[in-house]
Amino acid sequence: MKKIFLGITFALTVVTFGASSAELISKDEAHKFNLEYIGDVSVGASSGEISSPTDLHAKLSKLADDKGGRYYVIIAAREHGPNFEAVAEVFK
Repeated sequence: MKKIFLGITFALTVVTFGASSAELISKDEAHKFNLEYIGDVSVGASSGEISSPTDLHAKLSKLADDKGGRYYVIIAAREHGPNFEAVAEVFK
């Protein structure tokens, strides 16, 4: 019974960690917690694909994940017509 319980717990842990995505934090938080900077990501003109702040955060989070980061800090952003553009620093 213990082996089954441990197996289920392990499976749920893997699913939970696999489903996590990079989180938006402030620059102060990145420095306070001494997070490791691993690079920048950017989102440019997208023909309306990124037309809301929610879409922008989702895209930046995915790009940060792809780069191996757990957190991102937006350092520049603007709305350009129907699109949002941004640059973010990625930390782990």
